[in-house]
Amino acid sequence: MRLYLFRHGEATSDVENPKRPLSAAGRARVEQMARHLARVAAAPEGLAVRHSGKLRAAQTADVLAAHLPLRQPPQQADGLAPGDPPECTLDLIDAAESDLMLVGHLPHLGRLASLLLSGESDRISLVLPAAAVVCLEAESGRWRLHWLITPALGG
Repeated sequence: MRLYLFRHGEATSDVENPKRPLSAAGRARVEQMARHLARVAAAPEGLAVRHSGKLRAAQTADVLAAHLPLRQPPQQADGLAPGDPPECTLDLIDAAESDLMLVGHLPHLGRLASLLLSGESDRISLVLPAAAVVCLEAESGRWRLHWLITPALGG
């Protein structure tokens, strides 16, 4: 199984809009990354996408859905908010019937990656820039880092 952790695109400030939608630059970066993932076939057909429900994550998931071969439209899932403990996400991952992409936030995604890779949520410091994606792969019950793409690399 592959698990993709995608950090939402750059959002507007809460002063501009308290709901913090994607900025124009943020949307463009997510589109750039989605096109790159589709071009290099980095995301398999039938991928399931879940997002935190926060506007910037939902918008990011919708942009990804426009470019990637998803099994179904992106869906909101509990346990993906910025401050949620990463352990809350393990049931969601275990229940996945196919490869799964989680669209979320820091520090949650970094802590989740650390938990899966090392068994401890604070052992590995993984800081994803906005619109970056990391792919983890489960092999014989253990997770390993498969690849990481940032907008600077995904041009």
